[in-house]
Amino acid sequence: MAPDSLHFSYLLAAFAALSVAYMIFGYPLVLAFGNSRKSPPVAKDPAFQPSVTALVAVYNGESQIRRKLEVLLALDYPADRYDIVIVSDGSTDGTDAIVEEFAARTAGRVALVRAPRGGKAAALNAAMSRLTGDLVFFTDVRQPLEPSVLRHLAANFADPAVGAVTGEMVLLRGDGGEQADMDLYWRYEIWARTRQSEIDSLFNTTGCVYAMRRALVQPLPPDTLTDDAVMPLRAFFQGYRVVFDPAAIAYDYPAVPGTEFRRRFRTLAGLWQVFVRFPALFTGRNRMRLHFLSHKFSRLALPWALLLLYAATLAMPGSLFRSGLLALELVPPVLALLNSLIPAGFPLKRLSSPARTFLVMNAAALCAIFVFVLPPTWIWKPTSTGTAK
Repeated sequence: MAPDSLHFSYLLAAFAALSVAYMIFGYPLVLAFGNSRKSPPVAKDPAFQPSVTALVAVYNGESQIRRKLEVLLALDYPADRYDIVIVSDGSTDGTDAIVEEFAARTAGRVALVRAPRGGKAAALNAAMSRLTGDLVFFTDVRQPLEPSVLRHLAANFADPAVGAVTGEMVLLRGDGGEQADMDLYWRYEIWARTRQSEIDSLFNTTGCVYAMRRALVQPLPPDTLTDDAVMPLRAFFQGYRVVFDPAAIAYDYPAVPGTEFRRRFRTLAGLWQVFVRFPALFTGRNRMRLHFLSHKFSRLALPWALLLLYAATLAMPGSLFRSGLLALELVPPVLALLNSLIPAGFPLKRLSSPARTFLVMNAAALCAIFVFVLPPTWIWKPTSTGTAK
């Protein structure tokens, strides 16, 4: 191997290794100890109770919509300042009949909008003309809510700088295996959101528990995969803050084992859409650009940096150093692939199980690029969970 190419392979490996190290370890340190400026605390006022319209898009939700409507109607918020719009996205089961039953007995507080089957974004668009509240509360059919969730979300809008607020999604029964590893990842996400909200703003919300000023809610491109990113970013680029309130709580059930790849793939495919449709994220117009690049962009960049590291290592001339480095790099994927063979309770499981989750998430990030060739209707599939019927 020529000296120049030898030199280049080492430089490439060093660059890739430093990039991976920053994405995994460096940015959390920046968040924890960096001297980032902080915006003033949100002027949250519990007495602030603007009118609110709750909006739920649902497809064939017969098994869940009754429970969701009961939860929504029981929220601790003045009934005369709160209504509910359910959009049926071409449902063919008993969803519509159940919503109509609630509409009849609540004197108009619950309304049904029927839309032809078109996906979540198209369903939300169909309801735009029915939104009457000062705020729009977005939630999904599956997740239970704390009774105080809407009161906490609304109180943040007493601060005129706030354009959108998201709450905390608490994962239920995350006591082992795949779900426990995702719970660990989610706890990091909650911490990162808390820090970013203190600094200035988030870039996205949690789709089952967020609210926005109605004046900022506009129709979405029908193929949108992540309304909870597109909607808040519109507010962000109009100068508003998108903030996190951990007191506004929704709950979610664990995904059926083996389905986490599809969930992550859908989310990360939507992230590619966001990058293309909001190029200002990469420019000086993004007042949180460092955090965007380090947190959001790095999710899609990380697997490519890992592949670059493997390729650069393989390009090195044969040596003890190269063999040792390659062996070290292969430990995580090998542990991940062996995870299903390692008995529960065996000490090595504490390493192999997180390694498997790391592998799944990065495989989903690699595949997410196919969002540009796959139809959104194929990508958007309901998540199977352990919810009791």
